[in-house]
Amino acid sequence: MTDVPMRKRIMGWMMFDWASQPYNTLLLTFIFGPYFAEIVTNRGIANGLPVGLAKAEAQSLWGIGLTISGVMIAMMAPTLGAVADSAGRRMPYIYVFSLLYIVGSAGLWLAVPDAVNTTLILGFFIIGLIGMEFATIFTNAMLPDLGPRSEIGRISGTGWAMGYVGGLFALILCLCFLAADGKGKTLLGISPLFGLDTEAREGTRSVGPFTALWFIIFMIPFFLWVREDEPPVKRKKGAIKEGLIGLLATIKRLPKSPSLTAYLSSSMLYRDALNGMYTFGGFYAFGVLGWSVIDVGVFGLLTVASGALFAWLGGHADRAYGPKPVILVCIILLILAAVGVVCIARDSVLGIMTPEGSIIPDIAFYGCGVLIGAAGGVLQSASRTMLVRQGNPDRMTEAFGLYALAGKATSFLAPLLIAFATDISNSQRIGVSPVIGLFVLALVLLVWVKPEGEDKSVWAIAT
Repeated sequence: MTDVPMRKRIMGWMMFDWASQPYNTLLLTFIFGPYFAEIVTNRGIANGLPVGLAKAEAQSLWGIGLTISGVMIAMMAPTLGAVADSAGRRMPYIYVFSLLYIVGSAGLWLAVPDAVNTTLILGFFIIGLIGMEFATIFTNAMLPDLGPRSEIGRISGTGWAMGYVGGLFALILCLCFLAADGKGKTLLGISPLFGLDTEAREGTRSVGPFTALWFIIFMIPFFLWVREDEPPVKRKKGAIKEGLIGLLATIKRLPKSPSLTAYLSSSMLYRDALNGMYTFGGFYAFGVLGWSVIDVGVFGLLTVASGALFAWLGGHADRAYGPKPVILVCIILLILAAVGVVCIARDSVLGIMTPEGSIIPDIAFYGCGVLIGAAGGVLQSASRTMLVRQGNPDRMTEAFGLYALAGKATSFLAPLLIAFATDISNSQRIGVSPVIGLFVLALVLLVWVKPEGEDKSVWAIAT
């Protein structure tokens, strides 16, 4: 990166988190996900399914869509990362995957209430999700270039906090002025702006184009201020072959890198479990507690706000104690939160019956959401700084490609287990319980992770 002051480079890099977070906040978790559950459930009921089975069908279909995207990302991520390292360029990939982000999110406008072609809707969602995930890989790989090793945790935590704040602002705007409940009113009790048709749910559907527009606007600082240094040697030919050879060598060397291998395996499980909690949280609240899109959105406000605050605090804890203790504490907290979620129903909390119409289950679920947001934000921020310590410093994009592979190689696992458990039990509560086991296994694998990573001699042959 040249000709731009370091402070501006860092701020530009952080703006990617701000620009991209609404895909997770608005589409994956708090507004579009529950809305998709609603339209698929209504379709199932119209086709004669009982309400419970219709809701379970919606959750299963969502899980299938996430499984497909996860498999595609897992197949391509490490290869693209290796090729980018060999070619010495990341920005061209960021441009391409940013375009996929925009097309995929904008296409969700087509999710009309009586949508028959849910395959098309899921297709657009998958395209946007792939764009977001791959753009994230290449921007994360720039992290080591933004400061000394001692400051990476703080930079990562602040960037992640900015992402949460961006997602929070986007969620507030959508809840107050666009997304409507069953009565056609937003959180402010008004009709959606711009004359959007409430019968056609245009206000809620507009979160897709809104997410695309948000990304376009707030990626401008990134593309203005983030620059790559010229590679020492311009490589116009052979980058693909060289990248694949380097990737193969790295994979073969993994058994000799027990700390990196253990970390990739652990992060594979705990990120999968965390994503399962994020992506099915709205579905769970809609199906088990009977919440509306607006109710889920308010839940999202609390979750994202706690994530923003604690991601920033976690970045300072990361700088003070290192990422490994931070990750351990976060996983333990998430296990407790997952157990709490499974033990919440409309008529009980932790097995204790509540009076009919009681708000205690709602308050308990809000509490779990705050805990998930706080621990999840810190966990994800600390995870990318941990990878900086574990990976080969000369092939960092490849390392983040492997990190994405670890995150996506089994990213189908949580959705698949949730879909399977839901189908077998016909219960959304039991359906989300597999995430607890994934967190516990991840905790065990962290025992073999060295806080400071592998000895640099391990990477000598690679470079």
